[in-house]
Amino acid sequence: MAKQPRITFIGAGSTVFMKNIIGDVLQRPALSSARIALMDIDRERLEESALVAGKLISTLGVGATVETFMDQRAALEGADFVIVAFQIGGYEPCTVTDFEVPKKFGLRQTIADTLGVGGIMRGLRTVPHLWKICEDMLAVCPGAIMLQYVNPMAINTWAIAEKYPQIRQVGLCHSVQGTAHELALDLDIPYEEIRYRAAGINHMAFYLTFEHRQPDGSYRNLYPDLVAAYRQGRAPKPGWNPRCPNKVRYEMLTRLGYFVTESSEHFAEYTPYFIKEGREDLIEKYGIPLDEYPKRCIEQVEQWKGQAEAYRSAERIEVKPSHEYASTIINSVWTGEPSVIYGNVRNNGCITSLPANCAAEVPCLVDASGIQPTYIGELPPQLTALMRTNINVQELTVKALMSENREHIYHAAMMDPHTAAELDLDQIWSLVDELLAAHGQWLPQWARV
Repeated sequence: MAKQPRITFIGAGSTVFMKNIIGDVLQRPALSSARIALMDIDRERLEESALVAGKLISTLGVGATVETFMDQRAALEGADFVIVAFQIGGYEPCTVTDFEVPKKFGLRQTIADTLGVGGIMRGLRTVPHLWKICEDMLAVCPGAIMLQYVNPMAINTWAIAEKYPQIRQVGLCHSVQGTAHELALDLDIPYEEIRYRAAGINHMAFYLTFEHRQPDGSYRNLYPDLVAAYRQGRAPKPGWNPRCPNKVRYEMLTRLGYFVTESSEHFAEYTPYFIKEGREDLIEKYGIPLDEYPKRCIEQVEQWKGQAEAYRSAERIEVKPSHEYASTIINSVWTGEPSVIYGNVRNNGCITSLPANCAAEVPCLVDASGIQPTYIGELPPQLTALMRTNINVQELTVKALMSENREHIYHAAMMDPHTAAELDLDQIWSLVDELLAAHGQWLPQWARV
């Protein structure tokens, strides 16, 4: 009997996400008898996830098996693929801390999980645990591929490549394909007729081309249509979240000439232009959703209570394909059937205008040889310049982690575009002091005050 892939899911207590990813995997014939290892530190959530995975298997009528683990290394034993999805410190206390402490200094945020002081703190909490997973992988599954779904994605990917270059890894986000769907909707064009190429860094990649296939097989540039639709008030159309009208990205399109792949609520805090003390007119004009991430966390906790009960009582669980890349990657590596995904990897010269060691988000070919990033070359200079402002923060956070030098945490905050636009140096130092003190035990020993 042919060997079945062993897929380990670290952070399997993220039940809805686990359901989407494992549901995608089990719908692929070559993976339908996969051996799935679910691992989490929360026994109750782990058991709920195992129940859901079992119902997925019976609904689809496939031969997969599921085991649960609370011991990470045991779960990783013999894995071919390692999916990682967790949040160190959770919504409470850590996300709350990342929002409430900066607010005392007049620094307001929207999502705070990627860049800014919130993103820096999340990186300090998260990377040490990702490194522990790498250590365990080298011990018990050194050839496995890590599919990393954890924020801050760019900091994490960079830090893993820096300390454990031998680990095969890719950081995965759904913003490239998700935004392409949104733009197709804004223009009333079927997504299947769109062609695009994007590149940059996670949450700040741009569509270098965005085109519509014509009846004669040629392609037409859609950027003039997007600009016209925005200026005439036809775009953006209302999305899934009424708090987030998506105007920031369209405004930046008119200034930069390119559309960014991550949402307006994220982009508003990666730049110094939109959230400013005493400028409520900007918040109003662009619909900036301040404190958006805590609101989503609270809503998700409420939704989960009802969802968990529904899963427990359901005999069958409906499975719809998601937009995530994990099953595509696993299928291509396992079967050799090629695919193209957008992944976060060590740049290594793919984007020549960005540092070689930063984490770049580029199209990648996936086949039996693994994940192979494609060459992009030089980006338009205005895009490179904007990305560098974010890369500065990522680089200094990784430097702090690698060298265990607390000074670099302050340097990272000092270089952050939004923080620097709002606070003076004394305020930035005091804010970092307070955040480090408040996070305490959630941080590595060297970072604690």
